[in-house]
Amino acid sequence: MNLQCFVAVLCLSAGVMAGKYSREMNEAKLTNSDGKTVEFRIAKLNQVWEKAIRMQLSPVRQAELHSDLKIQEKDELQWKKLKVEGLDENGEKEAQLRRNFNVILAKYGMDGKRDTRPLESNYLKDHDTKEGDTFDDPRLDKLWNKAKNSGKFSEEELLSLRREFQHHKDKIHEYNIVMDTVTRTEAEVHKNVISPLEGEAKEHVLHQKHTELKQKMRDLNQGFERLRKLSHEGFSEDSEFREPRVIELWEAAKRANLSNDELDSLKEELRHFETKVEKHSHYQEQLELSHQKLRHVEALGDTEHIQRNQEKYNTLAEKTREMGYKMKKHMQDLTNKISRQGLNHNEL
Repeated sequence: MNLQCFVAVLCLSAGVMAGKYSREMNEAKLTNSDGKTVEFRIAKLNQVWEKAIRMQLSPVRQAELHSDLKIQEKDELQWKKLKVEGLDENGEKEAQLRRNFNVILAKYGMDGKRDTRPLESNYLKDHDTKEGDTFDDPRLDKLWNKAKNSGKFSEEELLSLRREFQHHKDKIHEYNIVMDTVTRTEAEVHKNVISPLEGEAKEHVLHQKHTELKQKMRDLNQGFERLRKLSHEGFSEDSEFREPRVIELWEAAKRANLSNDELDSLKEELRHFETKVEKHSHYQEQLELSHQKLRHVEALGDTEHIQRNQEKYNTLAEKTREMGYKMKKHMQDLTNKISRQGLNHNEL
């Protein structure tokens, strides 16, 4: 299937059907105690979503937030079942959920702190390679400029390389958010501990968070080393994957001491996941283009055209949220699977 056909099929699928996720959202709208229609089954998530709408985040960023909140909702509802069954006695899962929620707030500038990361209102700018591009990190900037001016990369390869650098920049930003969240949690623990027993339990949770931070730092160092090698040697023709998130998972799998059969099985699953990531990226681009067209039509004041374009935009926005949720859930499942299999091998 050529690219034009692929795009046509995607657009048709977006316009004709919104999928199971969309049907569920349309047929069984959630309402709160006041009878007001809401997006989520948890009050604090609805508060975040309503605040995001008031903040007028870009369409793509708003869709990303919606996907993150759906993941948070899923995890919190699962935790409530565990709690009823007495399976989170030390509060470890609850602390993890609280940290994840704080990370979401910080990621989208809702934690009351000024986010110094520049936010693009136009998703398509991510695809441009301009002279002024920087990654807010001296090592990344130096490596990028060297690679960009080396002459060894085609225009398409430079776009792929830039996605790799942007992904690493996002990982640094995520690490800083997590570190700040853990630091604040640590301060709250020492301030609010009532008994020695409670203090031991919370110290145990914090110890795990510090272990997680150390692993994230190791991942960052390995990621930078991979960027350095890629910038000097270029892309190899037998590269297994193209998407940074998929490459990161594959590298983690190769370090996890898995058997050849397990790696082969995982490689096939990662190929399917990469297709899902690429499809989601395509819908993000289409959503931004649809938003631009809607703004243009609104400026012309043609009511009929506005309504038609608004409907198309709403459908694309919903589909992008749905695909973002499915992609992030799949990535969550893959990450857990790699960690679990690697741990099982280490225990043998």
